[in-house]
Amino acid sequence: MLDARFVRENLELVETAMRNRNHEWDSARFTELDEARRAAITEQEALQAERNAKSKEIGKLMGQGKKDEAEAAKEQVRLVNEKLEALTAQREAAEGELHRILMTTPNIPHETTPVGKDETENPEVRRWGTPRDFEAEGMEMKPHWDLGADLNIIDAERAIKLSGSRFVLLGGMGARLERALMNFMVDSHAAHGFKEWWTPYLVNKQTMTGTGQLPKFEEDLFKTKDESLYLIPTAEVPLTNIHAGDVLDAKDLPLYYTAFTPCFREEAGSAGRDTRGIIRVHQFDKVEMVKFATPETSYDELESLTNEAEYILQQLKLPYRVISLCTGDLGFSAAKTYDVEVWMPSYNAYKEISSCSCCGDFQARRANIKYRADNFKGTRYVHTLNGSGLAIGRCMAALMENYQNADGTITVPDVLVPYMGGVKVIEPQK
Repeated sequence: MLDARFVRENLELVETAMRNRNHEWDSARFTELDEARRAAITEQEALQAERNAKSKEIGKLMGQGKKDEAEAAKEQVRLVNEKLEALTAQREAAEGELHRILMTTPNIPHETTPVGKDETENPEVRRWGTPRDFEAEGMEMKPHWDLGADLNIIDAERAIKLSGSRFVLLGGMGARLERALMNFMVDSHAAHGFKEWWTPYLVNKQTMTGTGQLPKFEEDLFKTKDESLYLIPTAEVPLTNIHAGDVLDAKDLPLYYTAFTPCFREEAGSAGRDTRGIIRVHQFDKVEMVKFATPETSYDELESLTNEAEYILQQLKLPYRVISLCTGDLGFSAAKTYDVEVWMPSYNAYKEISSCSCCGDFQARRANIKYRADNFKGTRYVHTLNGSGLAIGRCMAALMENYQNADGTITVPDVLVPYMGGVKVIEPQK
């Protein structure tokens, strides 16, 4: 959430930022509401002072036995109270609309975020690994949905029977591989200083609001019948809100958190996209990383957070590239984002497997997460960061396609063999 004072004092900057983000922004309306609110506050303060003076006068008049004059003063106080009630209603209406505007306004991009209209203008930062050339190997490449069906480790038909489209059913070594990836990722992050958490999968409206899912992305969320709880779309939501309302000590920062959770998304607006396989589904597993940092170190922490996601892919020996999201493709809460994209032979392209973002103090303002340090008085808002480490279903799909063999089996990456109970090759399952 943007600070109203910052917006007021930097209207031109905000206008440019919102234009670069393809977000409709009405500076005139913001200014009108902000001025109306401040004018109402000024007039309220003047009327309250007048009321206090009249109230004291009433006491004196009553003590002097001047009943008629005291009654006249009371009438004046009553009229002042009526004006105050009207002003309060005006101020609250202006504040309510201002709050709505600010709650639905995206973050200001960091100065190092490239300016661009959409995903076609995201610059590539680096690549790692070389994609396999199946044609040179004289081998026919199979997409993961065919591999999964042939090996009997992904059952799309029964998933549809159980739940509908965009759901996944894994069996045998498919389920084992999903669990192996989860444990490997969490163990790796924990070894690098991340504290592991096991979080609720249902959270309240305030928690969803704290990280920016509400009110902006209501249509993308699954919720309970009475709308009191929401299924999380990512562990970023509960992990970040662990410290909602807290004042942290600068000596304890940065904090590194990680968690495995299932994630639930409506995928509204994605009709017709990635309908086959396990790339875009309503329920998927993910290991998430979250950081809390000071403003001085947060963008260095973003670099190391992205490196942490890359480390997983390097250990799995999966080719990938890193891109920097431009202003037109930036997520709602992010000020700067790196997407890590893994090579998917079935698409003959790189597909997003992790999105690592620094949100500045945008989420911290919404969730009221502050810190205290010796070098300044009072408290300030922390900077929050988040990143996938990784999306397990997409990682599994990439692994299946990149590690497939001519006989239809899948070689298990060396780093996963201990997590697979010593299994080195996934063969057809009964």
